[in-house]
Amino acid sequence: MKKLLSDWKGYLMSGISYMIPTVIGGAMIVGIPQLIGMVFGVNDLTKYKSAEGFFHILYQINQVGWIGIGLVNLVIAGYVAYAIGDKPALGAGFIGGQLASNINAGFLGALVAGFVAGYVARYCRRIKVGEAWKSAVPLLIVPLLTTGAVALVEGVILAGPLSWLNTTLVAWVKAMINNHTNGAIVALVLGGMIGTDLGGPINKAAWMVGNILFIEGIYGPALMTNIAICCIPLGYAIATFIYPRKRFSDEMFMAGRNNLIMGSFGITEGAIPFFLISPLKLLPVNMIGGALGAVTGELLGMKSHIPPLGGLPGIITADNKFAYIAGIAAGALFIGLVAPLVVNFNVSSDEEENDVSEDDIKIDIE
Repeated sequence: MKKLLSDWKGYLMSGISYMIPTVIGGAMIVGIPQLIGMVFGVNDLTKYKSAEGFFHILYQINQVGWIGIGLVNLVIAGYVAYAIGDKPALGAGFIGGQLASNINAGFLGALVAGFVAGYVARYCRRIKVGEAWKSAVPLLIVPLLTTGAVALVEGVILAGPLSWLNTTLVAWVKAMINNHTNGAIVALVLGGMIGTDLGGPINKAAWMVGNILFIEGIYGPALMTNIAICCIPLGYAIATFIYPRKRFSDEMFMAGRNNLIMGSFGITEGAIPFFLISPLKLLPVNMIGGALGAVTGELLGMKSHIPPLGGLPGIITADNKFAYIAGIAAGALFIGLVAPLVVNFNVSSDEEENDVSEDDIKIDIE
C-alpha cells in the first residue's frame, strides 16, 4: 500500500510538472496585455473584441492566454496518464482532461481521467495476439480500450458526481475567500504548506490549489501562495543584511544574496541550502514565515481581477499593491530575523573544527 501511494504521488507530480509551464505561460499572456491596456486607461479589453487597432491586438493576445489556462485539465490528465501508461495512454488522457472541462468536473475529473487512461494502457501491454495482428494493438485496440474506458468511467458513470463535487468545492472556496476570517484560515494553510518542503510535493500541492482555481476565476489562493513563495527565499536574503557577515559561511552568504533574485521571481528552492543545515529547526520557521506572509496579505485585503503574476512582478497585477508588498515583507522579515537565531549558518568553520583528515589518523600495530 505504501508503494502504491508513493507511485500515485509520483504520477501526480509528473502531471503537475507538465502543467506548470501551461499555467504560467497562460497567466502571463493574459496579464501582460491587460496591464498594457491599463496603462492607457483601458481596464476591459473585451470591449475591443470586434474593433480594430492596437487594443484589438491586445485583446487577441489576451485570449490566447485564456486558451492556455483552459488547457490545464487536458495537460494534467494527459501527462498523469503518460506517467502511468507511457505514450499509449497520452491520447486518452488528453481526451479525458478536455472532457473534465466540458462536464465541469474540474481538476478532480482530470485526475480520474489520467489514472483510468494510464492504468488501462498499462493493462493493454498484456494483450497477446498473433504476429499478423501485432500492429493493430497500438493503432486500434489500445486507443479503443483507453478512450472507451475514459468515456465510460468519466463520461457516464462519474460525470454527475464529479461535476457536483467540483461545483461544491469551488463554491465552498469562493465563500471562504469572500469571508476574511475563513480566508485567513486558507492563507495560513496554503502559506504553511509552501514553507514545508520548498518545491517538493506538499509545496507543489499548495501551488496547484492556488493556480488550478484560475479556471474558475478565483485568484485569491494564487495570491496567497505567491506571497509565501517569495517571502521564504527573500527572508534568507534579508538575513545576510541584518546580521554580521561572520554569522554566515562564504557559501551561505553568497546563497543568501542570490536569494534576492530567486525570491523576487518566486523560486522557493533558493532556500534549500539553508534548510538543509538544520531541517528540524528551520521547518517551523519556514512554515510560520510563509503562513504569516499569506495571512498578512489576506487580512489587508489583497485581491486581483486578473490572473496574478508570480514573484515581485505580481505587485503589478495585484489590485491592492500595499497588501501584497506588506505580506511579502512580513513573512520575509520574520524568517530573516528568526532563522539566524535558531541556526548557525557559519557551517564551514564548524565542520573544519570537527573534520579529521586521513593523514591525521595514526594506527599503531604492535
